[in-house]
Amino acid sequence: MMRKDVNKPKGKTSAYAFFVQTCREEHRKKNPEQSVNFAEFSKKCSERWKGLSASDKKCFEDMAKADKVRYNREMRDYVPPKGFGKRGRKRKDPNAPKRPPSAFFVFCSEYRPSVKQQYPGLSIGDCAKKLGEMWSKLTQSEKQPYEEKAQKLREKYDRDMVAYRGGGSYAARNPDSSAQGGEEEEEDEGEEEEEEEEDDE
Repeated sequence: MMRKDVNKPKGKTSAYAFFVQTCREEHRKKNPEQSVNFAEFSKKCSERWKGLSASDKKCFEDMAKADKVRYNREMRDYVPPKGFGKRGRKRKDPNAPKRPPSAFFVFCSEYRPSVKQQYPGLSIGDCAKKLGEMWSKLTQSEKQPYEEKAQKLREKYDRDMVAYRGGGSYAARNPDSSAQGGEEEEEDEGEEEEEEEEDDE
C-alpha cells in the first residue's frame, strides 16, 4: 500500500467509532493483560450499540459533530502535496505486483462458491460474515494448509517486489499463481480502501 500524506488532517470519526473507542478503553482497564479478539469484540460492540437508547447515543453523536467541525476547519487549510490525489493518496502503479491474500482469504476463495450455492440469496456482506464464522470455528491444524499457501504467495510477492523495485521484470499475471490469489487480493485491497474511506468521512 502506498504511503499516506502524514500532514493530511485525520479523518472524521463517527459516533459509532467514538463508542468503539470507549468500549476498547473499558476492556483495556478491566483486562489489561488480555489481547482483544477483534471479530468477537466488534460483534459485541455492534450489539451494545444497537441496544443503546437515543439519549445514550447522543454524547457520541455530539463528539462526532465536534470532530466534523475540527476536520472541516483543518481541511480548509490543507493543500495536498504534489503526487497525491484529491484524497491525499498516491496513485497505485498498475504494473506493481499484486499483494498476496491472507490465509483467511485463501480459505474464502475455496469455500465462497459452496456458501453461495448453499445460501443463494445471501448478500456479499452476509456471505463474508458466514465465511468468517466458518474460519473462526477451524482448529489451528485445519487452518495450517491455508496459512502455508498464503505464506508461499507472500514469498512470491516479496520476490516480485524485489524485481519490481530493482527495475527487473516479473510476471504480473503468473499462471502458476492460483486463481484464488487474484480475486482475493482485490477484495483485500478493497477492504483497506473502505477503511480509509471511513477515516475520511
